Amino acid sequence: MSDKKSYRELLTAANIVTTARIVLIPVFVFLLLAPWPLLAPDPAIAQVVKPWVAAGVFALLALTDGLDGYLARSRNEITNLGKFLDPLADKILVTAALLALIELGTLPAWVALIIIGRDFLVSGLRMVASAENQVIAASPIGKVKTVFQIIAMILFIIKDSSIIEDAGAHLALAADVLAWFVMVVALILTLLSLIDYFWKSSSILDLPLGRR
Repeated sequence: MSDKKSYRELLTAANIVTTARIVLIPVFVFLLLAPWPLLAPDPAIAQVVKPWVAAGVFALLALTDGLDGYLARSRNEITNLGKFLDPLADKILVTAALLALIELGTLPAWVALIIIGRDFLVSGLRMVASAENQVIAASPIGKVKTVFQIIAMILFIIKDSSIIEDAGAHLALAADVLAWFVMVVALILTLLSLIDYFWKSSSILDLPLGRR
């Protein structure tokens, strides 16, 4: 197989979408953290819409997670590169959002520790399983967990925006409570999915879980 043919096979629609998602993650971080409104024609308006623009880009990047998988399956273009990049893109996006929110002082570090720590542990389990020529099936809990994480981070991005704060103390309080409620649900699902992975991999790790 020639190198050119290999490159053509790697440049699938799904891989292009996944790569674009990874490339645009720094753009999201820039929109959320950088003082770019100062360069806008109307800095005051730009500052007001800043968190909403960042939240919109984050939501767009999160939604493309399902798009690349659909493209790969529907076009029969599943590649090892795609299998590597897709989960990596998800983890980088979530980690970037968590660290940006910590930088803004909006989110405590312990929340990020739970979410990122879970991802490290699951990745470790998958590597051990792969070394044993076994596959740990993905859990539906993990997919629901991801949805709640995405929604929670969008809420945390916009909850302190001037639009919500200027609408009154009651709306600001409601936005804060809603953001934390969704985040707590996401954290519970994060821990449950971790327990589920350890349960499924108990035989691989020689743990007595689930044994009679």
